Amino acid sequence: MSLTIYGIKNCDTMKKARAWLAAEGHEAAFHDYKLAGIDEATLSGWVKAHGWETVLNRAGTTFRALPDGEKEGLDADKAIRLMLANPSMIKRPVLVKASGDSLVGFKPEAYGAFLG
Repeated sequence: MSLTIYGIKNCDTMKKARAWLAAEGHEAAFHDYKLAGIDEATLSGWVKAHGWETVLNRAGTTFRALPDGEKEGLDADKAIRLMLANPSMIKRPVLVKASGDSLVGFKPEAYGAFLG
């Protein structure tokens, strides 16, 4: 099964997810969206599949550092614009199968079910 894991190299949750995948015998290509960016079509697909509320990392320092005006009136379009401009605002990791199915965040039980 072809997998790609999207995130940021030094993120602790990313490290846990990658270690879990390796321990379970799954290889995944790594896409660092802080270095390589993310295209709007991919990000929009995740938002459509999971909702912007799930994909946007509002708990992170990048989002919290935004001026209040940027945080107000959030909707899918505004969230996508923010995440394209600041990829570290994308919740991580995002695990994607070759089929395009995706999973946002990391919980071992969810990964097990997703990769079943």
